[in-house]
Amino acid sequence: MALSRASWSVNVHDLPPMDVIFGRSAVMAAAREKLDRIADTTVPVLVQGESGTGKEILARLLHAQSNRAHGSWVKVTCPAIPHSLIESELFGYEKGAFTGAYATKRGRVELAHMGTLFLDEVGGLDLSIQAKLLQVLQDGTFMRIGAQESRVVNTRLICAALGNLRQQTEEGSFRLDFFYRINAVTIDLPPLRERVIDLPMLIDYFLEEHGKAYRVDPKPLSREAMRAMQRYSWPGNIRQLENLIRTYVLMGDEEALVSELVSVSPPLGLPQIDLANPVSLKEITKAATRGLERDIILKVLQANGWSRRKTAKWLNISYRSLLYKLQETEVNAPSIRPRKSVRSIPGTN
Repeated sequence: MALSRASWSVNVHDLPPMDVIFGRSAVMAAAREKLDRIADTTVPVLVQGESGTGKEILARLLHAQSNRAHGSWVKVTCPAIPHSLIESELFGYEKGAFTGAYATKRGRVELAHMGTLFLDEVGGLDLSIQAKLLQVLQDGTFMRIGAQESRVVNTRLICAALGNLRQQTEEGSFRLDFFYRINAVTIDLPPLRERVIDLPMLIDYFLEEHGKAYRVDPKPLSREAMRAMQRYSWPGNIRQLENLIRTYVLMGDEEALVSELVSVSPPLGLPQIDLANPVSLKEITKAATRGLERDIILKVLQANGWSRRKTAKWLNISYRSLLYKLQETEVNAPSIRPRKSVRSIPGTN
């Protein structure tokens, strides 16, 4: 994305209705209360949750309800920018700063002046970039690459993270001081499987929206389909739900939708228990956890083309931790051979 296109406004009317965003679950009611309290402030906000839980929607809503709503909304998807370019993308550069710098260019931090800077998947930032962003948070100053003087910027920072950043600070891949700065307020978004009470409302909303978009009048889902969707674990969360409903609106095939849910449901069965003898709850629980971890790792490995580095990033753990878990759960080389056709996990903040 060119820097000139990295900045735009957010209209609250372009977002889903508040009732759809927050639903009726208690945990989302708590998230809404936090948002209402902090929207019209300048405090940094950290939004945490699994992929597809609506982190970007919440960040946009924060911007739209703040006193910066008429300012710029600048989004940066941190893992999408190569490490060699991230500094120049964020902070800009002066003419002649390096080979190819034929003109001065503003970075996204500068483009967000008097607006909001949204860092998606902030856990993927290098430590050196975290240090420069920390300076922005401390006194509002930064330097373009090749510059001799600091510049001042006034922006609100909202960050999104797939997992718990505190674990990354313990592993040394995330600065503790930067972590404390960006999470002045933390909003945790639950996975869809923990708010199934909101499924009917979300489904109705997506049916209506995609029905309008494709000029069709989709049939309401049957009770059987609804029950199947309520039993499903939704690893891709709301984004996955929307993708499935979009396909249903286009194809009108409810059987295909239900079979899709059944075919990709993760195995969550209990281990075999021999009740003829006393059992150890601790050992059974440990075995069940190990088996579940193994199933999840295998599923994510397959979805990422069997790339261990991508899998570690997707699971929000270090590469070394993944290698340890592969060994611990006995997922070895012979059992993880790529297939000819690899299906990727549906990808929303």
